[in-house]
Amino acid sequence: MHLERLITILEIIAVAGRPVSAVEIQKATGFPKPTCYRLLQTLLDRGLVETPSGDGRTVIGERLIRIALLGRSDVDVRRAAAPLLRAAAVRFNETVFLARFRNGQVEIIHVETPDDPSRAFIHPGLGVRPMHACSCSKAIAAFAEPEFQASIINGSLKAYTEHTKTTEAELRADFARIRERGFADCDQEIDVGIASVAAPVSIGRIGAIFSVGAVGPIRRFVAVRRSEIGRDLIDLASRVSGAIQLCNVAEV
Repeated sequence: MHLERLITILEIIAVAGRPVSAVEIQKATGFPKPTCYRLLQTLLDRGLVETPSGDGRTVIGERLIRIALLGRSDVDVRRAAAPLLRAAAVRFNETVFLARFRNGQVEIIHVETPDDPSRAFIHPGLGVRPMHACSCSKAIAAFAEPEFQASIINGSLKAYTEHTKTTEAELRADFARIRERGFADCDQEIDVGIASVAAPVSIGRIGAIFSVGAVGPIRRFVAVRRSEIGRDLIDLASRVSGAIQLCNVAEV
């Protein structure tokens, strides 16, 4: 019975999609006020719900989101994000992709291509990308802990092309620029003639563990165009974050 009541409160907070007051929760559950407040405090103490604004209104907590996300497969994440990525691929008329950070690496896990049959496009492939030379990786690394950034900088910085950044000064300047703009770009750093841009996808207060990006030939992906797409990707990243979190919470 105790567990069932805790789950009921979590469901109410999750479905609301906004901070919910204790009074609203008590009315929605019909639990006695002392019982409701005690259960809510239990959830707060365990980090399963939080009061981010300090006004007593609660939202689903970082711990619960993390638990849900750890059990979320790539298939589930792709299912949540694919419609948004597909729409972006049509809007940009370029290939759009989703990458995921885990085990100290960033992997591209999903790709959507333009539906224009006359359009030549770049497919980035799937799998692990270098942390220092790909927009999807740098978009995540730039917002990571300083210790993790240091491990990248002090690691093996392979020069894939003459454009690859392989010095500490270059990478630190690049990370700073990414944090300032909110998105990363890759100007022929892995393959000559190919450029990409990506924005971090932050999940609650867990941080940037996904990124969304677009890739294309350098003749179309000039600096101005990359900046335009980068700004659009920031908005797309926010919506993808919401879709993933909603999927997680709905199935906890």
